[in-house]
Amino acid sequence: MNLKAISRNVGYALLVSALFMFLSIVVSILNGRDSALAALIISFLITAIVGAFPFIFVRKSTALTMKDGYMTIFLSWLLSFVFGMLPYALWGGPFTVVNAWFESVSGFTTTGATILTEVEALPRSLLFWRASTHFIGGLGVVVFLLLVIPNSSPVRLRLTNMELSSLSRDTYGSRANKTVTIFASVYIGLMLSAFISYALAGMPLFDALCHAFSVGATGGFSTRTASIGAYGSDLINIITIVFMFLGSVHYGIIFMVFAGRTLRPLKNPVLKYYVVTLLIMIVTTVLSLKFQGPAMTWGRAAIDGTFQIVSYASTTGFATADNAVWPMLPCFLLVIMSVQCGCAGSTTGGIKCDRFLMLWKSIGRHINHTLHPSTIKEIRIGKSAIRDEDLFPSILYISMYFLVMIVSVVVCLIVGDNSSNALTGTLSCLGNVGPALGDIGSMGNFDHLTGTTKMMFTLDMFMGRVEIYPLLAAVSLIFRPKGR
Repeated sequence: MNLKAISRNVGYALLVSALFMFLSIVVSILNGRDSALAALIISFLITAIVGAFPFIFVRKSTALTMKDGYMTIFLSWLLSFVFGMLPYALWGGPFTVVNAWFESVSGFTTTGATILTEVEALPRSLLFWRASTHFIGGLGVVVFLLLVIPNSSPVRLRLTNMELSSLSRDTYGSRANKTVTIFASVYIGLMLSAFISYALAGMPLFDALCHAFSVGATGGFSTRTASIGAYGSDLINIITIVFMFLGSVHYGIIFMVFAGRTLRPLKNPVLKYYVVTLLIMIVTTVLSLKFQGPAMTWGRAAIDGTFQIVSYASTTGFATADNAVWPMLPCFLLVIMSVQCGCAGSTTGGIKCDRFLMLWKSIGRHINHTLHPSTIKEIRIGKSAIRDEDLFPSILYISMYFLVMIVSVVVCLIVGDNSSNALTGTLSCLGNVGPALGDIGSMGNFDHLTGTTKMMFTLDMFMGRVEIYPLLAAVSLIFRPKGR
């Protein structure tokens, strides 16, 4: 492996974290040098020195093989987690080493699960750092790296192909080099729009910025323990629903709608499937809340039901209500949405509805072939024919996803956590959703879980964020015998 190229590229990722630690220091100073100032200064210095080290002592090298690319992705994420936990661990409070690691991984993977029982107890600078990990992780630590590498560099092209799956790239209709710019432009545009909308709706500017970071990244970290529900504003709720939905749609579609000033991209069959699925789940949830749940008006049932379904489908994880007191049916629907989630090419996690649509069509073709063996029917999504060699990786990924889920649930059960937390927590963390159900639901937290379970859940978050393959490839390279 080319350690020179890997170290310099990973150094870029660490310098991005150092930049936002510096901004957190500024926030601390502006807020009267709050209690996290020393922790942030130390974290900034350590991260900046380590990140800058390769640029000072390592000679530049542009050669990057496939193996080097996977190690770059793996180490960029892993070291971002490690250095990202420093501000929490050095500040102390509820942040043991395991809790600091959990919060850091949850932030960078835009999962939004938290160990905090009282979010307001954190100083503003640490709240800003917490939200910043969503901003960095949503865009992707490797995408930040790609933005500073020249367009003509073969390193940039190779890393783009590894970091963004083929499902993500298909709808952009652009060269891989331009894909990164499109993704970043839409991402930042959604975030700025969310910030302005929140501010105009009456949310305090600091809260508006932190929540814009979260909703743009479909993360879920809030500055309030009660999440979005703390503001008691239906206008803020509706704004959040809109941006959670937009954040879960393929960014290529959003780009083409605004750049081309046409609504034709909205005819995308995957988008239609996603919207229809959402509508079915929302209507069922609203009816269940109204007739089976705690007493509430139609309006309250509509807003809370819509909010929670879109929150789980988009893997944002914000909340306006406690789903621990909901009927079983809407809770089951939330679990379903936390498995499927949004579209490829967005910041959502989960299996993604693109793969599910291909799965349903594959099942339909197989049933048709069983009934009419002589008939040859190809799978089509819109005007595009899906070849078997394109279909197989998606079906394989779904199988791997559920295999990882089974292993995670078994580990959690072995260490003593109850079956509900083991299952729903795994699905939530593997899908990067954040909240699950029950005491780790929309108004709960993960603090009371065992240390082993928290570590297992952070591994789920990591695999969910990088979509399993790069992580398995990197681990295989690390443990593969030399010469093979």
